[in-house]
Amino acid sequence: MADKEKKTERIEVVDALRGIALFAIIILHSCEHYNLYYKSQDSLSWLAAIDKGITDMTWFMLAGKAFSIFSFLFGLSFFIQLDNAAKRGIPFRGRFVWRMFLLVAFSQLHSLFYNGDILLLYAILGIFLVSMSRCSTRTVLITASIFILQPVEWIRVICAILQLNFPEYGNHWFTFFELTQPVLVSGSFSEVLCSNITHGQLYGNLWQIENGRISQIGGLFLFGMVAGRIALFKNTRESIAIWKRITLWAALLFIPFYTIRMIYPSIAAGNNSLLMPLNIAIPSICNFLFAAMLTGFFVLLWYDKGNGYYIQRLFIPFGKMSLTNYIVQSIIGVCIFYGFGGGLYKCGATACWLIGILVFAILLLFSNLWLSKHKHGPLEWIWKKLTWIK
Repeated sequence: MADKEKKTERIEVVDALRGIALFAIIILHSCEHYNLYYKSQDSLSWLAAIDKGITDMTWFMLAGKAFSIFSFLFGLSFFIQLDNAAKRGIPFRGRFVWRMFLLVAFSQLHSLFYNGDILLLYAILGIFLVSMSRCSTRTVLITASIFILQPVEWIRVICAILQLNFPEYGNHWFTFFELTQPVLVSGSFSEVLCSNITHGQLYGNLWQIENGRISQIGGLFLFGMVAGRIALFKNTRESIAIWKRITLWAALLFIPFYTIRMIYPSIAAGNNSLLMPLNIAIPSICNFLFAAMLTGFFVLLWYDKGNGYYIQRLFIPFGKMSLTNYIVQSIIGVCIFYGFGGGLYKCGATACWLIGILVFAILLLFSNLWLSKHKHGPLEWIWKKLTWIK
């Protein structure tokens, strides 16, 4: 037991990167009014123009990228925990599966308040991560690359071109989405909870299944595990050289894929069986490449300074308490935007950014105060204690 509790050194750049990814998630969720979709009607033309510019910038820079970085770091965290346990002579794979069952419980707590929960899918795919952990790094890399390319969607594209039948999916989530919206607008707190745990769960999880998230998260988890294996977040000449190559190739590959993203809608217009899989596969690949480029820039800037710039280090405590902050930001957010609370779902993108920054500032202050007296965030502490329960 003493060996199990031995202190292991945290990788601060990982905490900072996780923190800034979570900050971006808060901004995105705020702009989406935490899945209460409402297009604001600004009476002032100049404000409408600013809102449109901010919306376009937010979706280009953050949508799909923050989630990708967060998922990548989940795979890295699995490797770190597995490696630390191995160094102490403690078997951990079975313990991690139990840890994923605990994550299901956290996901259900989160789903009570917010119907866009990602933790349930993380828990399920975390078990897949365990099953791949004994494979060679080469095998893991090949599998991760295949997953990122969204193979099922390309099979659908081929079937559409050859006019072959393929089981249709992509819009089943919308039925349950429509059932959630009136409740979020005018329902009481208890009605929102009931909606989220029923129709909200079906909406959120079906959306993720039908929009390629299983394949995308699976690939990101595996890439994160490989990053741990090759010590990609250690400040060495070799790791920095790899990050430079990752950043360069991600930027070079992003250009043609984004160009394809701009032109295929007009080419496939009217052919829904072709358009739907392309709408999943191409944006997913673009988001992965852009996220890889952003991650590379962040890490290279960190080690260029030696131990991170102040603006980067600001996010360390926020990232250390990522589970607590992820769930609490949803609770705060729905109370701000939903009808039973502040009812600010009519706000435009500019106001939503300011609200998101305010939520982040409150949680960052809380994280700093909490970590000044405790080693782990409150939910992180519970998760750790239950993970190691006999």
